[in-house]
Amino acid sequence: MSEYIVNRLGQLGDGIIDSPSGEIFAPFTLPGEHITGKIENGRINTPKIIKPVSDRIKPVCKHFKNCGGCSLQHASDTIIADWKIKKTQDALSQVNLFPKFRPIINSKKESRRRATFAAKRTKKGSMVGFHSRASNIIVEVTECPVSDPIILSGIPAFSQFAILGSSRKSVLRISATVSGYGLDVRVENGKELSPTEISQFAQICDQYKILRLVWNEDVIAQSNPPGQTMGSVNIVPPSGAFLQATKTGEAELIKNVLEIIGTSKKVVDLFSGCGTFTLPISSKASVYAVEGDRNMIEALDAGWRAAGGLHDIKSETRDLFRRPLMPDEFKKVDAIVIDPPRAGALSQVTEISKTNVGRIAFVSCNPTTFARDAAILCNNGYNLDWVQVVDQFLWNPHIELVAQFTK
Repeated sequence: MSEYIVNRLGQLGDGIIDSPSGEIFAPFTLPGEHITGKIENGRINTPKIIKPVSDRIKPVCKHFKNCGGCSLQHASDTIIADWKIKKTQDALSQVNLFPKFRPIINSKKESRRRATFAAKRTKKGSMVGFHSRASNIIVEVTECPVSDPIILSGIPAFSQFAILGSSRKSVLRISATVSGYGLDVRVENGKELSPTEISQFAQICDQYKILRLVWNEDVIAQSNPPGQTMGSVNIVPPSGAFLQATKTGEAELIKNVLEIIGTSKKVVDLFSGCGTFTLPISSKASVYAVEGDRNMIEALDAGWRAAGGLHDIKSETRDLFRRPLMPDEFKKVDAIVIDPPRAGALSQVTEISKTNVGRIAFVSCNPTTFARDAAILCNNGYNLDWVQVVDQFLWNPHIELVAQFTK
């Protein structure tokens, strides 16, 4: 059997061998390692490591390789950090941008505050876990070094949800978010529940500190509002609303955004969500918050009005993909904060590039679309001053970043 040397890591964390016939992908390998294995459709699915590199470490989770959540537990922090920065640099270099990069900020173990489980009823009871990599197979989990322990404390409840609320052929999708010392849980694909079953579910929630349970879009149990703190404000997000993956990562993003807007007095926050940046900014400036989801805007407004003592916040529910803010709507604006989804914000950024707003804090979860949007700004008079990678996804190829643009 032939021996190969891994040349680099790919976009999803697989090792890549540059062979005369093209790229060969080898999961769970690292650059510089000598491996063997059978090639099938351009992949070595079960590589054998002949010569490991010093950056290889022992995975901390017994579910590694089977669970699809982590693909890089075998790699040192250094190699992961360097790889994530290089992925971002490579994306920007494709559009001829070469900004300064600040040192990466890494996440810690047991810091992820949200997770999505798959759960199903079985002959012997139930199974709760995560999907295997690129598969519908459920890997039953008993530990997860990435997730906050509060999330894992809900697994016994999720097991009971599957037994009581699913058919043998259906798989529940259970999204859990840490809220204080309890959980905010949303279940999809469950069966219709009877009043008696709803009462049983409420008892399960009380037992396992589930503050709110949404079942197929309906709130069927709530003991206390599942609040989240943003800046100095407590808000109650709608079920399933986007939140940053870790509290520490969120704090670092906020810190950088506040640095970028500086002494600005009038700020526009685009794709504002429930107020991750709007509410901290409102302690020092007035904010115009724009978000496509009406429920998230309502949560933001309710939190701001209850808090008091903050600068003025005006909000609007608006689809920024179909109806972006136009240049004349940025008059007298000192700074823009923009945090689009993975698709980026092509239409909105095109309109921003026509303005003279002096400072932009750009938060992104996709280096490729960020690079595209950054190029539009820089080709229209903006400077990309620096980029800060904030790694909220330990042992995972996902990347979060914040960048400063000035004009």
